Amino acid sequence: MTMKKKLIAAVLPVLFPLAAGATDVMTLQQCRDSAVANNNELKIAKQKIKVAEYDRKIALANWFPNISATGAYMYNTRNIDLLPESSADALTGLGSSAQASLQEGIGKLLSNPAMGQIIQNSPELQRLIGSLSAVDIATPLNAVGNDIAQAFELDVHNVFVGAVSLQQPVFMGGKIAAANKMAAMAEELSISQYETEHDKVIGEVDKAYWQTVSISGKKKLAEDYSGLLRRMLHDTEIMVAEGMATQADLLSVKVQANEAEMLLTKASNGLILSKMLLCQLCGMPLDGGIVLEDELAESVSLPQIAPQRSLEDVYSLRPEIRSLELAAGIYGKKVAVARADMMPKVALTANYFVTNPNLYHGFQNRFGGMFNVGVAVNIPIIHGCEARQKVHKAKAEAVIMSYRLEDAKEKISLQVTQLRQRESEALERLAMTRDNLECAEENLRTATVGYAEGVVPSNTVLAAQTAWVKAHSEYIDAGVEVQVVAGERCRAEGSGCGSAGVIPSNVIPSEVEGADE
Repeated sequence: MTMKKKLIAAVLPVLFPLAAGATDVMTLQQCRDSAVANNNELKIAKQKIKVAEYDRKIALANWFPNISATGAYMYNTRNIDLLPESSADALTGLGSSAQASLQEGIGKLLSNPAMGQIIQNSPELQRLIGSLSAVDIATPLNAVGNDIAQAFELDVHNVFVGAVSLQQPVFMGGKIAAANKMAAMAEELSISQYETEHDKVIGEVDKAYWQTVSISGKKKLAEDYSGLLRRMLHDTEIMVAEGMATQADLLSVKVQANEAEMLLTKASNGLILSKMLLCQLCGMPLDGGIVLEDELAESVSLPQIAPQRSLEDVYSLRPEIRSLELAAGIYGKKVAVARADMMPKVALTANYFVTNPNLYHGFQNRFGGMFNVGVAVNIPIIHGCEARQKVHKAKAEAVIMSYRLEDAKEKISLQVTQLRQRESEALERLAMTRDNLECAEENLRTATVGYAEGVVPSNTVLAAQTAWVKAHSEYIDAGVEVQVVAGERCRAEGSGCGSAGVIPSNVIPSEVEGADE
């Protein structure tokens, strides 16, 4: 391996990491995309869209029947006896009472002299009476009485209950339909709010981007200005040595050169801070050291001036106006929801019940059930005119929203008119600063040549340099202002590149769900 190849092999591993860590040049669109992808407010707005979508599906579910199942178990320490305690005792001792009554009757019969004489003369009666005395009727009758008493005792120690219910709304006064429309408009509203927040982020990134480009251009201008003064300082030192300039001229140039260095330091620090702000908006590390595409350009690029739109087109494209229109529609539906509370409500019901014990065939300790269907009607009559007051309240809120919509349109009209005027003034200023820059460059060239020939004093050259710096700075500011104002007008006219944000955020209704109760 030759020495040249060895050197290349040793240098390449060092150069590759440097190349890999080189800063990428970012365009304005890349900065926008990065900010949109990393902005937390936009992420929250996206989640609000999902929440509104779920609310719409919840409202849609109210059209469908509600089916539910219920079960319960209960243990009771005592049973239920349908007979008084005295009656139950009488039934359980029915046989013993009958046996005693029989024996008493036989005894009375035998104690009667007449009947006793008859019985003694009749062996058949004697055998019959003996048989009756020997018959045991207490045991079977007691058993029968006990069975009767137990039949009147309900065994409810363990109770099981189950039910499957179905409710199908038929007419709810229009509340379900209004709630579904409100939920659909709320979903559109969340999308419109996302667009507003998206445009706001784009507007902030654009301002930070062009501010950075402006400061970067002024830093380059400060570097050129400092270079001019350093060369002039070198020439002045030579001229002082040759007796063509005074020491006072040299001191004036030194002071101006020091001021140029200070100006360069301020511009460098300002550029670092401006890039940190842009990195923060784009969700990038603050020490990312990004380089912008327009920083590398010789001059600030001019935007493509979009044609002006009519105010009606502007209103239709602005997301804030769309949000207010949707909010007004939601408040209008709230009137329908409030009015539904004063109207009859009809629903179908169907149920299946099962119990243990059950009473369908006597009282049985086993599961038994039944079906039933019905129609439920609720007709509100009066409740202190509460529903009527709710309707009036909802109408008043809808009127307030209409006023806010008109106020927003007036503000947007004023804003668009002002931005159009500012855009026209910015274009005129750009043309004037371009002419001034050409004159300042020619003036500086002439003064520099004259100073080198010793026919122009240093003060004249310094003044020409100052005018040149000022003309360059004004030209940069004019170019950036055209970019910023053109973007603001584009956003104000709803062209999809941002929103001017003249609408307060507290006009959006928060009560867009819960109307399906």
